[in-house]
Amino acid sequence: MEELAKEAGIPVRTLRFYRERGLISPPRREGRIAWYDDHHLARLRTITGLLERGHTLTGIADLARTFESGRDVAEVLGLGEPSEETPVRLTPEQLADYFEGESTPENLALAMELGYLGTDGEKIVHISRRLLEVSAELVREGVPLATVLATGRRVREHAEALADLFVSVLQEYGAETGADADSGAVPEPPQLRPLARAVLDAELSMALDRRLRRE
Repeated sequence: MEELAKEAGIPVRTLRFYRERGLISPPRREGRIAWYDDHHLARLRTITGLLERGHTLTGIADLARTFESGRDVAEVLGLGEPSEETPVRLTPEQLADYFEGESTPENLALAMELGYLGTDGEKIVHISRRLLEVSAELVREGVPLATVLATGRRVREHAEALADLFVSVLQEYGAETGADADSGAVPEPPQLRPLARAVLDAELSMALDRRLRRE
């Protein structure tokens, strides 16, 4: 414990307090010896970083429980599925910097439920750099993160319906594609994404024009 506290740059009594609050996991024991490792050191540095950004110990403990009970990166990314999105790996401190004052356990739990966030050891993984950056921009413009996430849930419902529509049309009227012999999966029509993006971009642009004219 003394060696870990020295490496982390904190007093031993602070480390004991963190252990009592459940902020770090128990050490591995061999007889009377307690072994701490890099995982414990990384968690202590994360706690220090979050404290410096104004988070309370109670909030940090809630965040830790949220991430430890959340889905891991394999579940969130759906490994093996095609995607044009670029995942982003972040430390808890970096995520807090993106959404200053808004990285509450409730918001992060909702982001995990929506599949935006997962965990990879001490790292947090956001499934899409584009969504991360536009969400942060909306928060900087004054939109609460909880509202951004609730809106994202509604947008997803419409996006799922639109995806079903485009896939159905192209599978019915597009070029014949056979199923993969091993998995049974139907290959993605090569024209699907560019056509869908072009239609959605044009329709959304015209819808915004109509909406703003009514205002």
